[in-house]
Amino acid sequence: MEAYKRWVRANKDYVHSLESLANGLTWLLPERFSGSEIGPEAVTSFLGIITAVHEHIIETTPTQRNAGQVESSSFPYSLCITLLKDLETLVEVAAQQIFGDDRKWNFIAATEATKVLVRLAIFWNSGYKMVLHGGESVNIEKGQDAYNSQQRQGHFAYPGNLNGTYYYGQATWNLEGRALSALSRFGANARMVSEPTWLRRVQHQQAIMEPPIKTAEKPSLSSILSEKGVYGGLFLMGEVMFIVRPLVYVLLIRKNGTQSWFPWFTSLAIDLIANGVLSYVTALRTIRKDPLFDLSNQERDELRRRKLMWALYLMRDPFFMKYTRKRLDHTQKLLEPVPVIGLFAEKLIELAIGAQTRYTYMSGS
Repeated sequence: MEAYKRWVRANKDYVHSLESLANGLTWLLPERFSGSEIGPEAVTSFLGIITAVHEHIIETTPTQRNAGQVESSSFPYSLCITLLKDLETLVEVAAQQIFGDDRKWNFIAATEATKVLVRLAIFWNSGYKMVLHGGESVNIEKGQDAYNSQQRQGHFAYPGNLNGTYYYGQATWNLEGRALSALSRFGANARMVSEPTWLRRVQHQQAIMEPPIKTAEKPSLSSILSEKGVYGGLFLMGEVMFIVRPLVYVLLIRKNGTQSWFPWFTSLAIDLIANGVLSYVTALRTIRKDPLFDLSNQERDELRRRKLMWALYLMRDPFFMKYTRKRLDHTQKLLEPVPVIGLFAEKLIELAIGAQTRYTYMSGS
């Protein structure tokens, strides 16, 4: 297994090219959206799983900074979410063929419930940070964002005497941090020359007796509620609403059917409320004009991405059957006489209509 990991990491460009070619060819498989054809979806799911595993291997490549460290033993939640999303369409197609259109929603609901549990675990494990890309991306602070955050939150270790040297936390990734680190080493060497041996021995004993510097702990639910108050609770509520929204939508479809407006409007209302709450609390400022919730660039992009996902409501029943389908048919008739463009438009509209029949392609979860 380690030899295979090394090969993937050494040939990642070649692996990406093969995966892109194979995934693109799956859209040309015969009867791509036939209700009785499981084979094409099985091929697509298999390729998706292989791609996800390769991406995980490449993303966990040891760097020079942590080359001597053991890889993280935490559960790969993001990989788990990706594998579930690659399998869910196959589950839907197989359930539809074996159990019928109505009973397939039981299996879709089970899949969504599993994703909800994994995402809640991601939300908890990250210290209640925003879930990025449905859990497929890990929400970690990097670079200057983490440096600024640690300074604001008091997690940055100011220079302190530790066994005759100075300790500067994790600031060494930027220019200022490297300068501080070099300055601390210079000061430590100067002291080692000027200080007598007995003083260094006392400092050494003191350093042994003192407890080690603790790393910053991830915030707990109680700490967020105590520090942020009602706004912290609103942030948690908005994020949980976003996580459980797909499961609520599927359960309502299972009960009311795909042509009922109630699941459509309920899902849209949950999305609007969740994004509205998150946008409100993340825009708040403290008395000192500091942001109450200091979002990273990834989290700001995530809020924008969630709003863009609202466009999928145009492709969901009953809105699609009553409005969008008519516009697509009208567009196809207009472009049909145009050479080349008409052919491509016909193929794209055919793929769009075929994809719309699958919940997993339009779920946005």
